[in-house]
Amino acid sequence: MKQIQIFKTDNPRLFLFYPIFFLLFCALIAGLAWRQIIQKESFESQEVLQSMRRILNPGTRGNIYDRNGKLLVGNRPVFSAVAYLGALKDDLRKEYYTCVKLAKQKHIKIDFNAVRKEARLNVLQRHLDTINSIIGRNEKIKLKDLERHFSQRLLLPFPLIQDLSPEEYARLTEQIPVDAPIQLFTDSARYYPYGPAAAHVLGYVGTTLNIPEDGVPGKELTTFSLRGKVGKAGMEAFFDEKLQGTSGGDVWKVDPVGYQFQHVAHKAASQGAPIITSIDIDLQLTAEKALGDHTGAVVVLDVNTGEVLTMVSHPTYDLNELTPFIPQATYEAINDKGAWLNRATQGLYPPGSPFKLITTIAGMKANLIDEHTITDCKGKHYVGNRAFHCDRRSGHGLLNVEESIAKSCNILFYQTSLDIGNMALAEQAREFGLGEPTGIEIPFESSHTLVPDSDWKQNKQLGKWMPGDTTNMSIGQGYLLSTPLQMACFMASLARGETRTYPTL
Repeated sequence: MKQIQIFKTDNPRLFLFYPIFFLLFCALIAGLAWRQIIQKESFESQEVLQSMRRILNPGTRGNIYDRNGKLLVGNRPVFSAVAYLGALKDDLRKEYYTCVKLAKQKHIKIDFNAVRKEARLNVLQRHLDTINSIIGRNEKIKLKDLERHFSQRLLLPFPLIQDLSPEEYARLTEQIPVDAPIQLFTDSARYYPYGPAAAHVLGYVGTTLNIPEDGVPGKELTTFSLRGKVGKAGMEAFFDEKLQGTSGGDVWKVDPVGYQFQHVAHKAASQGAPIITSIDIDLQLTAEKALGDHTGAVVVLDVNTGEVLTMVSHPTYDLNELTPFIPQATYEAINDKGAWLNRATQGLYPPGSPFKLITTIAGMKANLIDEHTITDCKGKHYVGNRAFHCDRRSGHGLLNVEESIAKSCNILFYQTSLDIGNMALAEQAREFGLGEPTGIEIPFESSHTLVPDSDWKQNKQLGKWMPGDTTNMSIGQGYLLSTPLQMACFMASLARGETRTYPTL
């Protein structure tokens, strides 16, 4: 009998796989739909983050004027020759292959990273040599600076020569083609028309990469910043936020390497607000000349308002030597002569004879002396077995209070202070604001001024307060410490018949 084999195509066991295949297909469709529809915005956002970059450009700082509208601090243009690396990428690639080919011909083992660095240096140095030939310099590129720029600031122009002179700038403008990868870049630096005058009041600036965003689009993008300026001392520091101006910026599309190729958005920067100070520059120059080469300070206040008309501190320095940056040699020279210190607000000195007025006021308030009080000055006054001398060793003879002040005789103040005691004397000094900062609009005012008393001496473990301490204090000596600005405020208050003057610029 002939056997016949029959094959069935509808094997029941295959039906078990149909639902599985269907579920897998549905899962695939759902996954594609999730990525294409639901996650579309997320992928688009990632694409933007990877392909776009932002550059922040600081605003120009505001000007500072004296009370009569004369410019004290302005801005001058700073010209630099820079290389836009994106425009050099073809040259960099060709130079790289040339270096590799040359190494192979010499049978040198190739370090591709080193070859890449060499190619970059060769290309940039050739362009710099062209600039050198035009302006007569012999500048060289430091490989370390170049590599740091490629790794951290690729999107920004690489500076070849900074702070070109106006003559060099003019020559380069004539000879560098408009479409060349090497261009002239214009920035600004602070300019001080009066050089060292009021240097400690006006202050100086340093550079920073911490630029405020100020509404520049692309907050979520990788951001590069051109160097801005930040106040480091004086009014430049105290009013830094007002002087800063508003930042501008640009958004660029970049290629996979990071070179910019399409400009997307732009926001212009704007200059900071101007500041009008209370300084009278003509009076300032007069005081600067009067102090000359002496070490010290001069402070002139408007008695009625507390406005600072003049503030001089010597030794000083020329502010123009600190911009656009502070050379190390300049910093060391200023440091060596102690010129960084603003002696008007940071110098600590015994107040001396002007403090006798405080002793006088304390004595009058205690009803121990008045305008008719007579003191017989014999040249010294004994406290225990110790003699405290007058400025005139032979003595002044009989003096009333006004004459004692006018002739700066010490004897009246020795006697008065011992009668009223140290605590009353210290309290009167503090009532005039001594022993605490004035609050003037300059950073780093000293907080170490001192009106001592018996409690202070005990806390410092300097021993018991002695009558001789009170005697010294009565004429502005001993442990007393004040700044010239504090004493100027005291005198202004006294002239008005008040106890406090708050100085202002």
